[in-house]
Amino acid sequence: MARREGADPARLAAYRRGLFGEGLAALLLRIKFYRILARRYRTPAGEIDIIARRGRVIVFVEVKRRPTVAEGLDAIGASSRRRITRAAELWLGAHPDAASFNLRFDLVIVVPGRLPRHIHSIFDAEGRS
Repeated sequence: MARREGADPARLAAYRRGLFGEGLAALLLRIKFYRILARRYRTPAGEIDIIARRGRVIVFVEVKRRPTVAEGLDAIGASSRRRITRAAELWLGAHPDAASFNLRFDLVIVVPGRLPRHIHSIFDAEGRS
């Protein structure tokens, strides 16, 4: 996001914090032997923060940077789950070789002053918690 004249400084700061959080999440996943396939993957349905692979599992990861873990868990609502699953379907359509892999939807919560928390299978492919 390029800085524009008159850009809202608070919004720009939030954007930068979000990018930093996504970077921390990607680093955590790499440390856990995941291979990052895509970051900030954009589709008409929405964006997937991180797409990663470990073994025979493709993981679609939502990253939430919040003041507390509880707030991070609360930030994944039904509309977010629908957006992510629709975007994952589009990614899978563009990557037919991934059809034989197991799929998982994870959440990484980034809380200031703490290590990121990786939660496996936060919802299923139908968007159910």
